[in-house]
Amino acid sequence: MKIRFFGILALLIAIAMPAGAAELPGRWTAEFDSPIGVQKYVYEFTKSGDALTGQATYEHSMGKGTVPLSDLKVEGDKVTFNEPLTIDGNTIIIKYSGTLAGDELKLTRVHWVGTSMGGAIGLVCAGGLVEPAMKGRIASLVLNDNAPQIAEAAVERIRSYAGQPPAFDTVAELESFFRTVYKPYGWLSDAQWRRLTETSTRRLPDGRVTPHYDPAMVRQFSAHPDDYVLWPHYDAVEVPLLCLRGVESDLVLPETLDEMRRRGPGAKGRLQIIEVAGCGHAPALNVPAHLEPIEAFIHAAGT
Repeated sequence: MKIRFFGILALLIAIAMPAGAAELPGRWTAEFDSPIGVQKYVYEFTKSGDALTGQATYEHSMGKGTVPLSDLKVEGDKVTFNEPLTIDGNTIIIKYSGTLAGDELKLTRVHWVGTSMGGAIGLVCAGGLVEPAMKGRIASLVLNDNAPQIAEAAVERIRSYAGQPPAFDTVAELESFFRTVYKPYGWLSDAQWRRLTETSTRRLPDGRVTPHYDPAMVRQFSAHPDDYVLWPHYDAVEVPLLCLRGVESDLVLPETLDEMRRRGPGAKGRLQIIEVAGCGHAPALNVPAHLEPIEAFIHAAGT
């Protein structure tokens, strides 16, 4: 399974090249401090015709290795590329963005904003128990209606509709279904509901339409029932953490928030909790009331 995420970027990592470098191709070195100690990187970029390729060689207290880079792009002084990171057979794509400035390539670390499963993955990565190098690559973590433990009753509710997706004769009927089951997202405009529907529709061989996902995904709850019990990972998080909880959420319970305050980032003063009115699981992050607290949190974490 391949999992991709897009991060909001900040926290500069200056990567040096011998004086006189004006273009990306070449060998660049970086060294920066992190929760797992000093990390050293060597980035090597090669250009053949219009094709740009690269690789990253890393070394830190937990090991060393070399990985290929992908999707390299240079537009003026702006540079972007992706670095793959494999954890338990799943590949996470770390997206880098930076600026060429003389003999420096100023790259950035990521602020992770994860909804539901995306939050759980972010928690595991930020904790660093599975892949220690991730602790130095995540600057802050936002959990959108996710926590180190989720309520069993909510899991059963999700299984009840996600494991047996219905089929409809028209897209309009499917949209009506989405408006019902995803009502906990909070307010969405008519255009947003239609966009959600159009991007979440799969046509069946008989011509009907159904939600576009693999219903077998619910097997994780029976095959791996403890996958969402993540307290050890939460306790290992050392970066600022913001937890958004829909006031009406049945997935993240108030007693779970109390436990989060007592331990891990909460006990270290690095936890912020915001309860979002008018939402359950999970706030859609589509209105200023949802987005502004996240922007403020990331800005504070990045200073």
